Amino acid sequence: MLQIRPQSNESATVEAPSASSLLAGDNRDTEVGRVYSQIFDAVMDRRLLPGAKLTESTLCSVFSCSRATVRAALSALAHDKIVLLEANRGAFVWQPSEKETRDVFELRRDIESLILTRLSAMPDLEARLEALYAMVATEREAYELGDRISWIRLSNAFHVELARCIGNDELTALMHTLCARTTLIIAFHDSPGEKACSFYEHQEILQQLSQGNLGEAIRAMLHHLSDCEHRMNESRNERPSNPWLAFSVKR
Repeated sequence: MLQIRPQSNESATVEAPSASSLLAGDNRDTEVGRVYSQIFDAVMDRRLLPGAKLTESTLCSVFSCSRATVRAALSALAHDKIVLLEANRGAFVWQPSEKETRDVFELRRDIESLILTRLSAMPDLEARLEALYAMVATEREAYELGDRISWIRLSNAFHVELARCIGNDELTALMHTLCARTTLIIAFHDSPGEKACSFYEHQEILQQLSQGNLGEAIRAMLHHLSDCEHRMNESRNERPSNPWLAFSVKR
């Protein structure tokens, strides 16, 4: 596996879509949607880590909103398995079990193989993939600049946008959910980011698909997902994030 150490440059950034902006039927213009989206993005950007406690009073202060709004947003996040609501304890960012981790990666292998198969049969494949090639180039730029948040966002967005190319909204929504849960799984295992050269793997998948090599494209995707799953080490970050700090980074 090729390893490239990103340059340290905190001031350099690239344009990357927030995870919540990829949601179908984005409702960030509502109060509940606004709170949902900002918590969701903080989790996806790994500013809020698995196990972090989400205190209602703190979130009300952060978002200048009512407890009813916070509770509705947390309930929606719990429905999407981003947050866990525990009786008499409160809300916590979801932490995966070993079985949930295996199940998520198994489903991703099946779904993403299906996506590639469907795409390979489309007569206008090159036109559909054009934006993805540009996304991979931006992903590489973010990585080399050391723009960690943009790189994480683009790494996930690649898979969501690959599904969106098919034109099936339900499949795209499923892929969005699976990518979100994968991000939490990786954060839970504290995977070292400098080893995840995903842009090379993403580009290989696109090239094989463009050349009509469906079998090789699927093999590249399965290798990519398997590599991601096995890269997670045994250490787990047990330090829950402070919600005040999580929302201090505006992207």
